[in-house]
Amino acid sequence: MPTPSSLIAGLDIGTSTIKVVVGERKPDGRVDIVGVGSSPSRGLRKGVVVNIEGTVSAIAKAIAQAETMAGCEIGNVFATISGSHLRSQNSDGIVGIKGKEVSAFDIERVIEAAKAVAVPLDREILHVIPQEFVIDEQDGVKDPIGISGVRLEARVHIVTGAIASAQNLVKCANRCGLTVQDIVAAPLASGRGVLSQEEQELGVCLLDIGGGTTSIAVYQNGAIKFTSVLAVGGNHITNDIAAGLRTPLAAAERIKVEHGTALSAGVSKSETVEVPSVGGRPPRVLSKSVLAEIIEPRVAEIFGLIQREVVKAGCDDSLTSGIVITGGAASMPGLTQVAEQVFNLPVRKGEPAGVGGLVDLVKGPEHAAAVGLVLHGAGLAEIGRAHSGPGRMGRMVGRVVGWFTEHF
Repeated sequence: MPTPSSLIAGLDIGTSTIKVVVGERKPDGRVDIVGVGSSPSRGLRKGVVVNIEGTVSAIAKAIAQAETMAGCEIGNVFATISGSHLRSQNSDGIVGIKGKEVSAFDIERVIEAAKAVAVPLDREILHVIPQEFVIDEQDGVKDPIGISGVRLEARVHIVTGAIASAQNLVKCANRCGLTVQDIVAAPLASGRGVLSQEEQELGVCLLDIGGGTTSIAVYQNGAIKFTSVLAVGGNHITNDIAAGLRTPLAAAERIKVEHGTALSAGVSKSETVEVPSVGGRPPRVLSKSVLAEIIEPRVAEIFGLIQREVVKAGCDDSLTSGIVITGGAASMPGLTQVAEQVFNLPVRKGEPAGVGGLVDLVKGPEHAAAVGLVLHGAGLAEIGRAHSGPGRMGRMVGRVVGWFTEHF
């Protein structure tokens, strides 16, 4: 049985599904998956909590499943945060090197200088991620410790989010008896779960298409360059199907999962699907080509919005490795082909890697963020903490936990 100190739990709080992945850290540094749980999400809209009770219930069910499979009790979790409130920016900081060579103290000072940006009162810094260091105009330095110089510059990527959204996530977890050890922006967690180091070095764009949101993360030279979250996702496709086929939303979601394809070319008109009607009317039989003709324009539109964001950020010329698509919608047939047509770049489906154990249970792209959280918690992927300490977000979470402990 795994010991509590060796367990790491990732809690992916999504619009459509709450997922929990439990990993066990081995003495040799490996991480084995020992438990998985999931539950339909009923309390979120576009990545943001809108119903506390519904979210708490969904988290509790997913945690119970994972605990039963892992044979342990989960007390601490690493959680994702998503929603269009997430913002990112790049910043620079410059300090003089105190001694003859760069020390850990110098790195801490230059990171503090780089993250000294204006942040609205309703927002908080989630991550401060070093991209590279510059020593006396020598750029491209990844680890400056011990290098001689006079001036040290840090180029960092800063991710901010709404304080209220983080507070609500922490509150929901606390009401399930959980302590949130760290909150990680969804695109960064997904990137850690599926991207290779080579892709990050050459330049790659990760797309995590969930139910209510699509997370974007662009990497180049081994560092994050741009992150964003759009308030569009798989639920928009479901709504189009429900309206186009005049069928209930639940039936539209089932039809999308079981019969949906994002590429209408090649779909035979002879293939049919039974579509339930509304108002007690009898079900109808329609061609699958009609379904594909509803899905493809919406998928192309979503990719068009993503491309606009990437171009606006000036990252469109740095995607040598192409596009990696993950999230629940990534399993839809034809999705990668449509993406290749829109972006004119190579596209692959991203599935979690870097773990052992019950890998068959987390091999789907929908588990990318939860697996990334486990790797982050195991110390194999410090997301924005390696050089900046616990950060303002860690202190904020501590204050939130203390406030709820005092008042509830």
